[in-house]
Amino acid sequence: MISRRTFTRAVGLGVGATAASLGAASASAAAAGADRPDRPGQSGRRAPVIPAIAPGTHTTFTELKRVQAGVLDIGYAEAGPKHGPVVICLHGWPYDIHSYVDVAPLLADAGYRVIVPYLRGHGTTAFLSPTTVRNAQQSAIALDILALMDALKIDRAALAGFDWGSRTAGIIAALWPERVRALVSVSGYLITDVPAQRNPLPPKAEHTWWYQYYFATDRGRVAMETRQNRHDLCRLVWDEVSPTWKFDDATFERTAAAFENPDYAAIVIHNYRWRLGLADGERRYDRYEQLLAARPVITVPTITLDPALDPFLATTDGAGYRKFFTGAYEHRVLTGTGHNAPQEAPTAFAQALVDADRL
Repeated sequence: MISRRTFTRAVGLGVGATAASLGAASASAAAAGADRPDRPGQSGRRAPVIPAIAPGTHTTFTELKRVQAGVLDIGYAEAGPKHGPVVICLHGWPYDIHSYVDVAPLLADAGYRVIVPYLRGHGTTAFLSPTTVRNAQQSAIALDILALMDALKIDRAALAGFDWGSRTAGIIAALWPERVRALVSVSGYLITDVPAQRNPLPPKAEHTWWYQYYFATDRGRVAMETRQNRHDLCRLVWDEVSPTWKFDDATFERTAAAFENPDYAAIVIHNYRWRLGLADGERRYDRYEQLLAARPVITVPTITLDPALDPFLATTDGAGYRKFFTGAYEHRVLTGTGHNAPQEAPTAFAQALVDADRL
């Protein structure tokens, strides 16, 4: 989930009493301005107002596809006009594409072509070769999304994500800004600093990360490889990190189907062990990790979102990571929302995307 280093900064900041309200931020983002040459027809127009819907209004995607990209055969949902501006929505753990089941039709109705891929190890996304290392280090996942864009002949897209998805989108925006029109990042700057991950947090914060340390053991690995234990562990995480989200069993089970991917356990375990410095990456990604270790800034237009009830991050005014965003920028707090921001607050999430695309 989110970077421990970022979490530590946020705890130090406490609740950001000066954070702009969602309504005020939306009004600011919708103000008209001059067109930008790199975003013709976007900047300078009022962002559409996304109609309010209740979470859970939609339960399925109407169009599921697959495409070979890089080392993967990627499964993804698609919605909206084929020639609309593209937005790619990236999920986290333990979630899947259904985190965007309400967001996607809202963006499609606003004229966007929406792509929602299963990350490696999830759902219908499969490795093309049985010999490919089941590696989940951050740069590998980011390169999966670039390969997807190339396979679909998408030159530039707006990126939106939470949890693993925020990290992945942020990496692409930092290292390949020419491919990104705009960014929506839940919890801000999540690019992993592996050396910093070795530093202990206050005990209460460490307790929140219990599953991360569980996954560092063989006992945790076996639990993730065992269907019922995996199912129940992921359900427990949902309950803990979204304390007021009233989802039903069917909502969880739709996502839990994505955990049946044969590579799911290996990918999840490697991701968390690698981030703690307990598992090696691959040398072919070293050059990207070296660039990321320098904490590169993000220059593309960005809106960051802090879910107020996310136990991993105290609600802030964004000051803890503000220095990493040097382009057009806004920060918003999602009141009454837990960790799974797009599924818990789809209207606010979709509005942030269309607003970011006009910054």
